[in-house]
Amino acid sequence: MTSVLTRFGLGLVVIAAAQVGGASAAIHQVAGPNPDRPAAAPHPSVPAPQYIRDRVRDLGSQFNGRVGIAVRSVDDNWSVGWKADELYPQQSVSKLWVSITALDAVDRGRVRLDDKVTLSRDDLTLFHQPIAAKILGGSSYTTTLDDLMFKAITTSDNTCNDKLMRSVGGPDAVRNMIAAKHLGAIRFYNGERALQSKIAGLIWSPSYSIGNAFYDARDALPKTLREAAFNRYIEDPYDGAAPSAIVAALARLKRGELLSPESTRRLLWIMGNTKTGANRLKGGLEAGWTLSHKTGTGQVMGPVQAGYNDIGVLTAPDGKSYAVAVMIKKTSVPLPTRMTLMNNVVRAVITQHETLRGSGYTAQ
Repeated sequence: MTSVLTRFGLGLVVIAAAQVGGASAAIHQVAGPNPDRPAAAPHPSVPAPQYIRDRVRDLGSQFNGRVGIAVRSVDDNWSVGWKADELYPQQSVSKLWVSITALDAVDRGRVRLDDKVTLSRDDLTLFHQPIAAKILGGSSYTTTLDDLMFKAITTSDNTCNDKLMRSVGGPDAVRNMIAAKHLGAIRFYNGERALQSKIAGLIWSPSYSIGNAFYDARDALPKTLREAAFNRYIEDPYDGAAPSAIVAALARLKRGELLSPESTRRLLWIMGNTKTGANRLKGGLEAGWTLSHKTGTGQVMGPVQAGYNDIGVLTAPDGKSYAVAVMIKKTSVPLPTRMTLMNNVVRAVITQHETLRGSGYTAQ
C-alpha cells in the first residue's frame, strides 16, 4: 500500500503512473523451455568493514521506532545489519516477489510478457490503484503482463500487482517461488485485498474497492477490535520479511542467480524507474550512483504507522553494487525523520565504498 495516507494527515505524495517511454516495447523475451537452474554455489561471507558496521548500528539505535537495517555487498559479500533478522511488515515491498514469480514463469516458457490480460471491475483492489480509472472508464481494460508488472513496481499499483499475481498462479505460486529459490525468511500473504482487510480487522468485500467504502467499514469497527488487529499485525506480520533475507535475495538477483540474464535486466531496469519514495533511499544518492528499488507503506492508526520501507540495489559509478533494506515496523516520527534515516543509510554505503576504493581493499 503506497497512497491514501494524506487522509490521515501524513502528507504523502504519490506520483501518478507515468510509464517511461518505450517501457512496454522491448519485451520480446524468448519464452522457450528453461530447466530449473541448480542452486548457486554459496558465496563465502567476509567480515563487514568496521565503518559500515558502526554506522549502521548508530543509525539503527538512534532511530525512535522499531527499525531493521541490512546492507550486503553484492561483489564482496560482506553484510551488516541492525535487528535485521526480525520480521518486518513488507507492504508493497512484496510486489517484488510477484514480479520475480512472473519473470520466472517467463523463463520457463509458461507465459510471455506480451501476453494480453483483461481487467474488469471484479479485479479492483483498494488504496493505490491508478489503473482503476481505465477500468471504470469502460466495461474492461486490456493490457499486457509486462505493463502490469511495470505499473506494480514503478507506481505500486495494487490492482496491477494482484492481477499479475493471479495471472501467474496466485499466492501459492509466489510462496512456492520463495521456497524453491531458498529466499529464506520472507512471507507472502494472499494479495492486497486480503492483507489490507485483515490488518484492519475486516474480511474483504468487493464493495471496498470503490470510493471510501473501505475506510467507512474500518471506521465503523469498535476501536478495541481494530487496535487488536493492527497490533497483531505489527507483532507477527502476515507479509513479514527479515531485512537480512531481502538483501541476500537482492544480491542474488543482481548477480543473475534468480532469473535469466534478460529477465534480470528487465526487472532491475523497471525497479530503476520506480516513482514512489523519491526521498527515501533515493534521497541519499550522489552523482553517478543509481538505485533499483521498491517501496512499501503500511496502514496508520492514530499516530502509529505499521510499515514504512524501501529496499533496493545501489550501484556505484565503477559498477560495484550493494543491496540495501531499511524497514520500519512501527513508528510515529515525522516522515522527514524516516526519510533522513534512509538517506543516511545510503550515504553510509557510499562513504564505505569510497573508503574501500581509496584503500585498494579486496575481499579475502
